[in-house]
Amino acid sequence: MPHSEFNDPFKEAREKDGIGEMVDQGDPMLMVLGHEDVKAYAKDHETFRSGATPGRIVVPSEEKIRDIRQIPFEMDPPEHTAYRGALEDWFRRPYQKEYDAALDKIVAQSLTEVFEHDVIEIVTEFSLRLQSNALTLLLNVPDSEAKTWISWGTHVFRSDDNPLDSDKANVLFQYLEKQINKSADHPGEDMYSVLLAAEVNGKKLTKEEIKGIMTLTFAGGRDTIINAVTNTIAYFAEHPESLDTIKDDPKLIHKATEELIRYFSPLTHMGRVVEEDTQVCQHAAKANSKISLCWASANRDERVFEAPNEVKLDRSKNPHVAFGFGTHNCLGAHHTRKLMKSLILQLAKKVKQIDVIDAEENIEEWGSFSRKVGFEKLNVRFHPRE
Repeated sequence: MPHSEFNDPFKEAREKDGIGEMVDQGDPMLMVLGHEDVKAYAKDHETFRSGATPGRIVVPSEEKIRDIRQIPFEMDPPEHTAYRGALEDWFRRPYQKEYDAALDKIVAQSLTEVFEHDVIEIVTEFSLRLQSNALTLLLNVPDSEAKTWISWGTHVFRSDDNPLDSDKANVLFQYLEKQINKSADHPGEDMYSVLLAAEVNGKKLTKEEIKGIMTLTFAGGRDTIINAVTNTIAYFAEHPESLDTIKDDPKLIHKATEELIRYFSPLTHMGRVVEEDTQVCQHAAKANSKISLCWASANRDERVFEAPNEVKLDRSKNPHVAFGFGTHNCLGAHHTRKLMKSLILQLAKKVKQIDVIDAEENIEEWGSFSRKVGFEKLNVRFHPRE
């Protein structure tokens, strides 16, 4: 199978029953697979709750490694609405021209460094570094902080030999404690300082609430962006004509970016906890059980997307749910979209061809479903345009 081809393991179950089944650390879970069903259950926050035990709605569950609630992700309206309202202006900053220019500069520097190598490993030596450097812009902190984040690797809660590493999670929590205290003593224009000055419902945010917001910011936008960047490079390696197409018609960038994000769906799914006995796609779901909203399956639903298993860079109808849907739509989506657009445009302008030297795929196992989500390693050679 080509390196840039990503399978749809959910097709048969989606068409037959609309659901799949899996067990997450002893916790049985129904997986919602159809596009319209995923959207409907995502909107029904009264029956399918996000504000459960901290860590439970994440798949795999993080209950055993953290008791810090990720805010506003692990909240339901009206509480979620209030906290999200306090954050939205900050996360809309990617729409500013100055932000755009700074992000372009970060991407350009990353590509300049790529050309200094004959062969480069894309996951850790490019995607992780690009994600970390771009995050300094989002948080408005010194560039030097990226070195610390890069040292953590591609996951903040996972290590090579442990999918849920509490020791590694504590590294993040201790780091956040230090940064929050530093900004409290010397307020500036960084995200920590802004949160320390913010109010929700007339009250200042507590230190634990700020930790919850920052934990989400670090964890939610890390491996997903790394996967999106790595998978995009794999795609262009096997479709160099697409680089020429975008170079010749840069107005395609919006559609191309959305299509690649739809196709790769860097985050497979996210959970919800059932509030009361109910039906999920005509299957019984008991109170306090868990369901997952399978974004990756929804984004391949042939009832919504024409030729869903093909990448169509000019796809005009593209209601994908790769950033979630409804109340909990990803706060960092603006930043991610801007980063991906900048990367794709600069690749098209500066790169003629990309050769894959070797690759090790990252395969997720969800019950009976095996899904490729990205790469553990991807070694490539870049050929710059003359």
